Formats: sequence, C-alpha cells, structure tokens
Amino acid sequence: MAVAQEVTRRPDRPVSAFWTIARRDSLAGFLFIAPQLIGIIIFVLIPLGLVFWYSLHEWNVLANTFTYTGAQNYRMLMEDGNLREVLGATAIFSAGLVVFNLSLALLLAVLLNQKLAGIAIFRTLFFSPVVVSLVAWTIVWGFLLQKNGGINGMLLMIGIEGPNWLREETTAMISVIVVQVFKNVGLNMILFLAALQGVPKELYEAARIDGAPVFKQFRRITLPLISPTILLTSIITIVGSLQVFAQIAVLTQGGPGLSTTVLVYYLYQQAFQFHFFGYGSTLSILLFLIVAVLTFAQWQMRKRIVFYES
Repeated sequence: MAVAQEVTRRPDRPVSAFWTIARRDSLAGFLFIAPQLIGIIIFVLIPLGLVFWYSLHEWNVLANTFTYTGAQNYRMLMEDGNLREVLGATAIFSAGLVVFNLSLALLLAVLLNQKLAGIAIFRTLFFSPVVVSLVAWTIVWGFLLQKNGGINGMLLMIGIEGPNWLREETTAMISVIVVQVFKNVGLNMILFLAALQGVPKELYEAARIDGAPVFKQFRRITLPLISPTILLTSIITIVGSLQVFAQIAVLTQGGPGLSTTVLVYYLYQQAFQFHFFGYGSTLSILLFLIVAVLTFAQWQMRKRIVFYES
C-alpha cells in the first residue's frame, strides 16, 4: 500500500530582477545625456587641461621643441607692458558693445511689439544681419568705413568731411563697436520681443486706470517682468564681446597701435603670429578666468535684479 507522504515545500523567495524600472530609467537618462557629456569632455575639459599644460611649457614649432618652463609664462604675463592697454581696449569694447547692443535691441523690440501694418517685414529686416556671413558683413563695412568709402561719401553730400574711421584711435574703436552691434542686435531684439509679448496686458490696463504714465508703466511693469531676459542677453552679449576676433582682424588688425587690440586678438598674435604658444596658452587661461568671473558675478546678482513671478 502506497504511503502518502506529505511533502512540504518552502515558498519560493521572490527573485529581484536586476533591470528594475528605476535602473532602466537611470540607464535611459545616462544614454540621453551621453552624447553631450562626451562632447563636453572631448571638446571642453580635455582642451582646457591641455591649454593649462601648454602654459607651463614653451613650444617652438619650428625647432620642434617642447620645454617645461614652470611659471615663466605667468611671470611674463605680469610683466607684459602691453597687457594693461590690451585689457583697457577689451573693457572699452565690451562695455560699449553691451550698452549699445542691449539698449538698441530693447528699443527695437518695444517698437516692433506694436500692432502696425507690415511690422513682420521690419522684424525680418532687423534680424537678417544675424544670419549673414560674419566675414562678408565685416568686409562690406570695411569698404564703407574707408577714407573714400560710402560713409564719408554720404557725409560729404551734406558738407561734412568724415575722418579716416579705421585709422584713428577713437573712431576705430567706435567703428568696430558699431559694426558688431548692427551684426548681432537682431538676436537680442528677438529675445526681448518674445519677453515683451509674454507680459500680461491686464497689468498695463490696470496701470492706465490708475493714471500711471507710459514711462512709469515701462519702469514698473515692463522692466521687472522682462528682467530674466535682460540677464540672459547681458550674459550672452558680455561673453560674446570677449570672444570677438574676426571683426578686429578684418577691419583694424588691432590698430592703430593697440587701440583696438582686444584680448582675443592679442592672444592670436602671440600664439599664431609670433609663435609663442606657451604664452598664448597663458593668455587663454586669463581670458577663461575673466569670462568665468564675469558670468559668476552676473549670476550672483540675479536675486537682486531679476524678478520671478510667484
């Protein structure tokens, strides 16, 4: 007779799968950011590290020598007699570009925000220089600003003899600032225009009912509500002003003297014209620090100058 045996089995423990939903989500997130992360490592972090490494050496391409010099290039930086004038020209150029660019862009945005017939044509007209080739734009302005160029030709028609715009220290700096402002003002104009169109109309209606004049509406309503865009455009414009090279190279070649030699062009001269690659790398480190400090300072000021709607 078969004896029935009761077999007791322990309940199977749930086996935890390795690819849980959380891990799958994390993997998907890493895969999405991997191209950008790899690009930053290859094209930003590694070159930045190499620039610092080169700044500790003197690299003579013609003699094929690469000699460690320690802090010698940094001592040259502190003793460079031209650096103060170069930094002064850089400061004047950046300040002029930021003030005129942002002011003109905001003025154009306010005007183009009006509901007028054919306003889309004017928006396209003011934005078109942004998409024009930078070198072509600069070459055309170079012809216009010559002693016998188009600008002086128009001034002569009204009895004014214009200067040699690109060969005098004061007018050369003004010229390169104006050329750069007209080139990129359309981008900031579009950003300001988008911000202005996002301001609630009800606030203006309430202000008009209370009897607030137009200027007070602009100062109390418009500027605070578009202050995040003002911060964004100021950071973009300042960083861009410190990287301007083609306009200087085509229009003035840094002259007359060092009056328009900004830091980027001075870096180019030291590294690629005079073949001081080590010292050029040191100037690159200086430029990086200036951009980092200015960007950090602007970002820290955001809590005081930027209005965030609750």
